[in-house]
Amino acid sequence: MTLHLHTPLIESRPLSLASGRSIWLKLDALQPPGSFKIRGIGAACEHYAQQGKRRFVSSSGGNAGIAVAYAGRCLHIPVTVVVPETTTERAKELIRQESAEVIVHGASWQEANALALSLVGPDDAFLHPFDNPLLWQGHATLIDEVFSSGFKPDAVVLSVGGGGLFSGVVEGLQRNGWHDVPVVAAETRGADSFAQTLQFGQRVTLDAITSIATSLGARQVCEQAFALSQRHPVRSHVVSDQAALAACERFLDDQRLLVEPACGASLALAYEPGALDDYEQVLIVVCGGVTATVDQLRAWQARV
Repeated sequence: MTLHLHTPLIESRPLSLASGRSIWLKLDALQPPGSFKIRGIGAACEHYAQQGKRRFVSSSGGNAGIAVAYAGRCLHIPVTVVVPETTTERAKELIRQESAEVIVHGASWQEANALALSLVGPDDAFLHPFDNPLLWQGHATLIDEVFSSGFKPDAVVLSVGGGGLFSGVVEGLQRNGWHDVPVVAAETRGADSFAQTLQFGQRVTLDAITSIATSLGARQVCEQAFALSQRHPVRSHVVSDQAALAACERFLDDQRLLVEPACGASLALAYEPGALDDYEQVLIVVCGGVTATVDQLRAWQARV
């Protein structure tokens, strides 16, 4: 029994008509804590619980923190999540809803992360939001599920923040023998550290995150993501905040699912004429984002 669900894989008629391709959706927005994060974080938390760890400590202003809190509640292990000052009230509320302790510290995730690391004692386990081999192994189950369905896509579209999902999906593609299936990495302008890393051939650190897609807001991708990009076919697409938000709104109409702009970056490619023309059958990872609400979408639109 795992903490994540085997999520639906469906062909989307509206997105297929919009793109002129056959678009398939892996609906990880339907995971209990609202995003794909529970795949890797759940696997890591189970591993640490078996080691006898007695508290989970994490640093995340969003989906990862919520996933750790959920896993801790399921495993009856206390959780402390350190979030930066930029974290929304809704995200904090969702973490507390899972009976976790929330500490607000620092102007950025980097500062919150430094405090979280300082809190880790000998009986505690630290859950990094994206940079841990246990996470990648867990995220790879997403591709295992697609493989077991018998459907093989011509490309996998996913959003990249710190590179945890990317690293897991590539691991899943490789362990299922799909070395020839490229990954199309979607980001928003202002949170495009991976696109710049691919462009310059080395890990680039952004000066700041200026996109509203704060779930993509890692100023630098993890070393594993960069290493895998050197040996697996990858294409990069950077979209505007406006395009990501428009995709969220249109997807809500088309599929009756509300996702955040970080996920909208991937969905935007299905709505952008020509973006996916090199492929016939495309898998889009609907990674989710439980902190999004209709009111929040309106607030983001007012900002951009």
